[in-house]
Amino acid sequence: MKTNICRLMGWGVVAAAVSSVSLTGCQDFFEQESDHIIFADGDHLNNPTDTVYSMMGILQKMQAIADRSVLLGEVRGDLVDVNEYTSADLRNIALFELDDSANVYNQPRDYYAVINNCNYYIARADTALKNNRNEKVFMREYAAAKTFRAWTYLQLVLAYGKVPFVTEPILLSGDLERDYPKLEVKDICERLIADLVPVADENIPLFNGLSVDSRLVYVPTKIMLGDLCLWAGRYREAAQWYYRYISTRNGEQSAYALSTNCSAWNRDEKDYKSWSDSYSSMLTSEGYATDAELISLIPCPTAMADLNYSQLRNIFNSTNENAYRPELSPSVALTDLSESQVYCNYSTASEVTYAPADLPEGRGDLRLSSIVQESSVNYDNAWRPSQTIYKYSSANVRTYRRAMAYLRMAEALNRAGYPRFAYEILADGVNDSIVRARILPYCPTLADSVFVQSFSFPENRYVVRCLDTKATDINTIGLHSRGSGWTEFNEHYAFPVVPEGVADTLQYQIEKVEDMLMDEGALELAFEGQRFYDLMRVALRRNDPAYLAEKIYARRGEDRKGEMRSLIKTQLTDIHSWYLNWRGQIGY
Repeated sequence: MKTNICRLMGWGVVAAAVSSVSLTGCQDFFEQESDHIIFADGDHLNNPTDTVYSMMGILQKMQAIADRSVLLGEVRGDLVDVNEYTSADLRNIALFELDDSANVYNQPRDYYAVINNCNYYIARADTALKNNRNEKVFMREYAAAKTFRAWTYLQLVLAYGKVPFVTEPILLSGDLERDYPKLEVKDICERLIADLVPVADENIPLFNGLSVDSRLVYVPTKIMLGDLCLWAGRYREAAQWYYRYISTRNGEQSAYALSTNCSAWNRDEKDYKSWSDSYSSMLTSEGYATDAELISLIPCPTAMADLNYSQLRNIFNSTNENAYRPELSPSVALTDLSESQVYCNYSTASEVTYAPADLPEGRGDLRLSSIVQESSVNYDNAWRPSQTIYKYSSANVRTYRRAMAYLRMAEALNRAGYPRFAYEILADGVNDSIVRARILPYCPTLADSVFVQSFSFPENRYVVRCLDTKATDINTIGLHSRGSGWTEFNEHYAFPVVPEGVADTLQYQIEKVEDMLMDEGALELAFEGQRFYDLMRVALRRNDPAYLAEKIYARRGEDRKGEMRSLIKTQLTDIHSWYLNWRGQIGY
């Protein structure tokens, strides 16, 4: 006989329902510390209170995977490195020793705790119920739960490679024994795209009681669809979904421009001794505004003693809590990439110069210098080196920001066959004037022109610096200019020239621009949990596992690749070696 099982994890209780379910079983699938099940009136959630409890329950379970959403995507990449203080669990992840089921970062049941809460809400919410204004009461939350589920599934499958796909709530022990389909990333994305498209235009729900603006806790459905389409290889659709988010984020007839926030040498000081920084402050802000960089986050507890307190600040930074011994450091590969960029300056007298490559500080792109501070501190009567990465100054874990949306839109446009469009997002920024002058002339067909013009960035809302350097209302620069100066004048940063003898010129341009996009992603998104998945996506797309492998082996510099090969016992040219190994009651 089947038994009712598995506490559906939440923060509150709708008291009428708890007695209807016994809380037993489920040893491998869900964590046993979960405490409450959210039920109301038997089979349906049909009261606004149910919504608050349900959303809070989902968010609480997302806290348990928040750190992993960053660490599994960053530690396996090439932009951070371990040190003498790195925990064994993180070190094993970094060196691709991924079989240990006791590793604290290898707990798939935490993902399914989120998924099962979402499944329960999706199955039981009364989406036909209307209020006295004839508005459907639960549709916003219904769409949010589907999007949370999609985000969690994408995190899960990127970590494990192939996972059981479950869309019904598991409430009975017998359900654990069912043969759920085990799907890889493309198949999961295809199913989730079909699931999300009907709710893509639903507004997000709003409620009080959080330490942050509740608009920040929801993953935007349009961005989620962009990600799913990008992984599924549906590049035109991916670009369109990112664009739909950017163009409607602040309402119709509005803008969500890339901004002019940057780290820049003072324009008229030729000795390159002082620079200004409006970049790092943009990244640390957690307010909601029409021009905010932050799009979404997972709100986490602020006290270390609380369940699901995020350890990212103590992992990346020197703090009193870790005795000023951070576990991860910027890699040689990241430093080399940053310093290899050519900084272009443009004075108020319209003179173009380039920063010397041998500056004692601030060589190359300035973003790394802006977000990483290295110094020393007196701790326990001894001086110790100190590291601060400003991206981790908060208790919350950020999931999306504006640069990600623009970079991924560019990646999708590039792979859709429009490398010049992608390049302009990096180099100059885009508005309709840029599109007409620098992208449309290279569209080979009328259909291509129609597609490109469907991305409208009106000049009165997207004011691009490269078209008028004297304008006072500029709000758009090329993404590369956030750290490398005036990219629009930089002769060292250019659209790729196709060598003679290359037959497929478009494919050549696409791959070269894709390389530029991956470098830009490293410079802009370092430490944020994106790098390994970016490399994975390109390697799978090119059917070239060595693309990823060679980047990882160069983590400590090109001249120390042999060292990394010897430390990483597995062959990274084998795709199966990329994923955590999981053997659970429902799993491989």
